Amino acid sequence: MTTTTDLVSYEDALASYDPVMGLEVHVELGTKTKMFCGCSTELGAEPNSQTCPTCLGMPGALPVVNATGVESAIKIGLALHCEIAEWCRFARKNYFYPDMPKNFQTSQYDEPIAFNGYLDVQLEDGEVFRVQIERAHMEEDTGKSTHVGGATGRIHGASHSLLDYNRAGIPLIEIVTKPIEGAGERAPEVAKAYVAELRELIRALGVSEARMEMGQMRCDVNLSLRPHGREKFGTRSETKNVNSLRSVERAARFEIMRHAAVLNSGGTIIQETRHFHEDTGSTTSGRVKEEAEDYRYFPEPDLVPVAPSREWVEELRAGLPEQPLARRNRLREEWDVNAHDMQSMLNAGAIDSIVATIEAGADSASARKWWMGELARSANESGTALEDLPITPAQVARVSALVSAGDLNDKLARQVIEGVLAGEGTPDEVVEKRGLKVVSDEGALTAAVDEAIAGNAGIADKIRGGKVQAVGALVGAVMKATRGQADAARVKELILEKLGVTEG
Repeated sequence: MTTTTDLVSYEDALASYDPVMGLEVHVELGTKTKMFCGCSTELGAEPNSQTCPTCLGMPGALPVVNATGVESAIKIGLALHCEIAEWCRFARKNYFYPDMPKNFQTSQYDEPIAFNGYLDVQLEDGEVFRVQIERAHMEEDTGKSTHVGGATGRIHGASHSLLDYNRAGIPLIEIVTKPIEGAGERAPEVAKAYVAELRELIRALGVSEARMEMGQMRCDVNLSLRPHGREKFGTRSETKNVNSLRSVERAARFEIMRHAAVLNSGGTIIQETRHFHEDTGSTTSGRVKEEAEDYRYFPEPDLVPVAPSREWVEELRAGLPEQPLARRNRLREEWDVNAHDMQSMLNAGAIDSIVATIEAGADSASARKWWMGELARSANESGTALEDLPITPAQVARVSALVSAGDLNDKLARQVIEGVLAGEGTPDEVVEKRGLKVVSDEGALTAAVDEAIAGNAGIADKIRGGKVQAVGALVGAVMKATRGQADAARVKELILEKLGVTEG
């Protein structure tokens, strides 16, 4: 087992070696049925309740290709600037594992539906790095194994395993990069940025929610090192099923340091799969990696070739949405924000919510303020994705409108958002139930101001004597008396008027 003591520093590793990466991303498509049968893909069903003879690999059961799955694959290929095959076939990838009910996976091998593309990704400082795409091909997911009785949840040390085949046969697209060279010390950052940009693209296409935490998008990080000045690639390791952007970056970084330590000590890198551990940021050995010939690929005899017409491909191309990077650059100009702020909104997953809030009537500054402020804080505290908070962009826009109209101040607006998140109703219902409207009645405000001045005569005398900054104490007293529901700016004006003082 490799531990963190087996590493050299990141800086020392980069002083001697160039990292070369290959990223393989699996995306579960959001189709209603599986790739080769009519079973439902809905999540959360009882184990093994969404299966049939076809996805269980029963003798004599024949598969039929999901047309929506093919369409989604073409859309992804087009969005990645790939060529779309005029004719391609499925293949059988043969290997035994308990979660493979057929003992082979229906995939594509030497004839993918999309190939030779690229994706431009933007790094934190604004630099754009182009990642070349080798291929995007269609295949099916496996079942799910749950190992019971051990301390780690892995098969080693478990007393028994449970198999759920509901996931077996769910449509997958595997997107494979060409070797990523030239990133140098920024290789882990490039890996993270690529997966993030790919996720945004998949979501924009509407073919998958691409929720990494739910396994809808997973990344295999292939990494090797070669000494500076050498052309030949080193032996690679493959860290499997990494399921968060941060972990993609950490896995690449760890493997760079581990590989360098092995090579510096005169050791040999083993071509193997590895597991990433979230708690330590380290990887451990899985199994020796098979080569393509070990899978005994051959054309799937039960499926006809896929031959998308050029008219259909061009129709799909014409319907593609704006590329996420181009969209962010456009929004940056429209919103007049800098690259760092836009990156923060991207990292928070807030851009779509902000856009929808603006479309519901809020101005861009208010929409950004609420989603990146109060709502981001609530999401962070509850461990919830921003988009999963129980508040809609239209409701956030309504809160913004109430502030603009003077019915709420920011403090009251935060309480309204808190009420909506707690399930107390719409913003207007929360305002009504909690009695949160700004006190705009001049009589009530004047009475509160008179009371504050009478109760703080010493402070009032200081203000009359020229220490206008002391007015904040009286404003605070009025705000306290009105439970924060007064307009602080108007309160300050009334206090100065009462005391006969002109500000400035």
